[in-house]
Amino acid sequence: MTRDTILSRADLDYLLHDWLRVSELCERERFADHSRETIDAVVDLSADLAARYFAPHNRASDLTEPRLVGEDVELIPEIGEALRAFADADLVGAAMDARVGGMQLPHTAYLACMAWFYAANVATTGYPLLTTGNANLLLAHGTDEQIERFVRPMLEGRFTGTMCLSEPHAGSNLADITTRAEPQDDGTYRLFGQKMWISGGEHSMTENIVHLVLAKVPGSPAGTRGISLFVVPKFLVNDDGSLGERNDVVITGLNHKMGFRGTVNTMPTLGDGLHTPGGRPGAVGYLVGAENTGLKQMFTMMNEARLGVGLCATALGYTGYLKSLAYARERPQGRPVGVAPDEPQVPLTGHADVRRMLLAQKSYVEGALALGLYCARLVDDEKSGSPEEAAAAKTLLDVLTPIAKSWPSQWCLHANDLAIQVLGGAGYTVDYDVEQHYRDNRLNAIHEGTHGIQAQDLLGRKMIAGGGAGAAALVERIHATCAAAEAAGGELADLAGALRTRVDRLVEVTGFLVGLGASDPVAMLANATAYLEATGHVVIAWMWLEQVLALGPRLEDSSDAFAAGKLQAARYFLRWELPTVDAQLDLLASGDRTTLDMDPDWF
Repeated sequence: MTRDTILSRADLDYLLHDWLRVSELCERERFADHSRETIDAVVDLSADLAARYFAPHNRASDLTEPRLVGEDVELIPEIGEALRAFADADLVGAAMDARVGGMQLPHTAYLACMAWFYAANVATTGYPLLTTGNANLLLAHGTDEQIERFVRPMLEGRFTGTMCLSEPHAGSNLADITTRAEPQDDGTYRLFGQKMWISGGEHSMTENIVHLVLAKVPGSPAGTRGISLFVVPKFLVNDDGSLGERNDVVITGLNHKMGFRGTVNTMPTLGDGLHTPGGRPGAVGYLVGAENTGLKQMFTMMNEARLGVGLCATALGYTGYLKSLAYARERPQGRPVGVAPDEPQVPLTGHADVRRMLLAQKSYVEGALALGLYCARLVDDEKSGSPEEAAAAKTLLDVLTPIAKSWPSQWCLHANDLAIQVLGGAGYTVDYDVEQHYRDNRLNAIHEGTHGIQAQDLLGRKMIAGGGAGAAALVERIHATCAAAEAAGGELADLAGALRTRVDRLVEVTGFLVGLGASDPVAMLANATAYLEATGHVVIAWMWLEQVLALGPRLEDSSDAFAAGKLQAARYFLRWELPTVDAQLDLLASGDRTTLDMDPDWF
């Protein structure tokens, strides 16, 4: 597979340098060892590794699912080879502190690197995604000993990491987990229970697997306030860093998935006594932070993972778009209306309806990529900006995170659907990649918080937190972009007017819903999904106006196909997609109770 059908290097360059000006971050102390040259070099390295080690086995890992053989999971060898290449390039810790062996690369550049791997082979990239999140959580909340014992080997590629939250009976409702952690005299804990849907939970590609496990200590408060977080390694690690006894964690089954098949998904059991570290049953765990603070700590990893999931969805939509575009340019099919039947056929791109499907895909995936990188830039500002810049970035990022996770998971999946349609019958076969991209992408609206959970988080928490500070920050930035476009005049002013009308309407509807929530919070959240989708469309329209503004004089160059394509995609999104929020906002403003009043017995 060529790089040209994985991602667009030209688009990444434009977003990183012409729009977000990521090299300006290198003037800050944290990123002083980097420059545009080093950033471009790491992005190019990622593109090359993705094309060489990840893309070639994407189909093979889909067709050859993981197998549970005894206690071991068998995977195709190419997955391990790709992970070794990734670790050897020091990419696991690319954005982490130099003090622990990281590159201290700006997070914006790091996500641009990761986009190549997600697009090339999302299932194999799932392992470093989880490992990086695991390591970052321990860097934020773990002890020096835990960092030395577990994080450094993860950065070296010797260990991988997981996050163990869900249980068979609990799903997303973590308040009901029953895995228990019994305190021991030596300061460790013994864990007993079963987890579910744990990606990367068993394999032999690395020396060890570091599980981050949510559990409850006996006597803790009920609900989420009684959840604690533990490090539970597959093998205990001795003081000198060597591997010790096998811990009491075993896999009792695998989940066989629609997509993402190369990422093994497991059902781990802790403390069943098959292994007896120290001569007795119980999985040895090490408390992270204080008891009863586990969920708060886990959100360090979950919020990072949510941005990663959004980028993953974007990358899958993007590569599907590029492959359908390449097919449509080469595939002769029919003739335009009015052309004689003895004339040569034209490529699929010669038909307006095919161009509609391609343009829709372009507007979704390029808009979503802009949002993902914009959020990454906010992460950088939070880490390296002045106290005022850091606080402002965090406030805005909190609001944008559920959108950055869920909007691409919905609309870049729709882009995959359109890619299949562009190919017609060929798109429905395993001979072309687009059907696999759709199946892989379908997971992203489910894991790391479903679409509905993100919607309730956005409306019920993020938009009203701090007296609505996040909502105000978002509106202020969108208004500033609109003002710049209005000052530019012409068509940009027209596009800005369309966006300003919708964002002002969103403010009105948000106020109504907040007022409703004061007396009836159930009714307020009943239609939260419509609110998330409308807000997401407003935000992506903002991203498009931002991108077009950054083109500047290039808009006047009729020979600049890149700029012309950006402008046309912006036109499409603001003319075709943005108006759809009107009906959603009107429905929300009416206080409609259709779904809320539906009695389960009526189905």
